[in-house]
Amino acid sequence: MKSLGINWFIEGSIDFEHKKYILLDYLQEINRHFDRSRLYPNLTDLIFHYNNLLDFKRTKSIVQQAFPQRMTQADIEAVKLTYEKIIQDDASMQEIESIISYALYKMNPAIQTGKEIYDFVESHLNIDPVGLVPLMPYSGYFSLRNGKERTNWVYEYQITIFENKDDKFRGINIQFVDTYEQSITTTPEFIKLDLINKHRHLPNPAVYYVASDISFPLEQTLLPVAKRSLVKYISKAA
Repeated sequence: MKSLGINWFIEGSIDFEHKKYILLDYLQEINRHFDRSRLYPNLTDLIFHYNNLLDFKRTKSIVQQAFPQRMTQADIEAVKLTYEKIIQDDASMQEIESIISYALYKMNPAIQTGKEIYDFVESHLNIDPVGLVPLMPYSGYFSLRNGKERTNWVYEYQITIFENKDDKFRGINIQFVDTYEQSITTTPEFIKLDLINKHRHLPNPAVYYVASDISFPLEQTLLPVAKRSLVKYISKAA
């Protein structure tokens, strides 16, 4: 996919029309992927750039570190350098603020489209535990079936918990394990027993069967949404 640099709006020539062309070319590529229900990494990248622009508006000094600097004074005794920013709130900064306002305006509808696709995919996902779930279900396996396709994609997962002073967050790491073809005998229960027999490092794993009733792009959409949905499901049940 086409990508924007982190500081695309302040790098190089600070010209509204030029930056507008770069932005619209990027958004056209994003929307082409969304039209095919390909969410990732497009939605994540888009949200990153949107938040980056908001951060710049809130705290210019943070992003101003990306601007060129020139030395204005040398303090020989303390071996310190004092820098004067080349760009302040002058005509160039006003141009940058116009670019940012336009970019936020154009990015917002694309983000809403991405979120609507995400919600649609999530609404067509069903998650069921297979057999008894251990008291600590933060590691195990999940089997993913894409619509009416017969293949079950099996992944080992590990939910990680990290905290800051205000909140607790959960993430998930996964590793592809194997595929199983759906049949009368190859049931979710069979898959669970087979995994336990083949992989002894998890003698009593939590196993979940995750299925969508519509087919979606596996790597770009279904798997990322399934991961996040599984984290929410386990967090609520635990």
